[in-house]
Amino acid sequence: MKLKIKKMPNIILASKSKVRKEILDNHNINCNVEVSNVDEDPIKESLLKEGASPEIISKNLAELKANKISQKINNTLVLGADSVIDLTGELISKPESREEALNILKKLNGKRHSLISSVCISKNGSMVWNYTDKAYLTMKDFSENELITYLNKISDEALYAYNVYQIEGEGRTLFSKIDGDEDTIMGLPIKKIKEYLELQK
Repeated sequence: MKLKIKKMPNIILASKSKVRKEILDNHNINCNVEVSNVDEDPIKESLLKEGASPEIISKNLAELKANKISQKINNTLVLGADSVIDLTGELISKPESREEALNILKKLNGKRHSLISSVCISKNGSMVWNYTDKAYLTMKDFSENELITYLNKISDEALYAYNVYQIEGEGRTLFSKIDGDEDTIMGLPIKKIKEYLELQK
């Protein structure tokens, strides 16, 4: 009699991030994509006014995204995720223009900052699991022209998908020191997600 090997449960990714989908695919986690379309800016502004930390903001946004899709689809695990940069307490989000991307790089230039990635798994409209991880990156000191040259090498799609740096590509050259998990930096601490999903087999 053959033993049946239980597969990882199928999940839904509540994100349009191609990077996160790629990470799940690379780890053989079957997922469908349902974009949450949560309007993040007013939520961030409200939480910042309340004095929320970047970790709390990241966690809340991941939970909102997962819950929004989870309310529509019964008995299915929905994964929401959110990543933010914390520069000595200042919350920095993904750029929406190349000018904004350059301003972010100028702020980070020569400094150490943290990249916070939160993930939340919801079922039937409620969170059942969450995890937040943090990595620390120290950026080298560049001239403005060097930063512009770097940005010119990055396509629009990559720039807006990977934040202002791509740790697995050209962006590695920006940093003198990286402390932390690279999957966390790319927006999905996959090891902890897999640990949770293994328990759901």
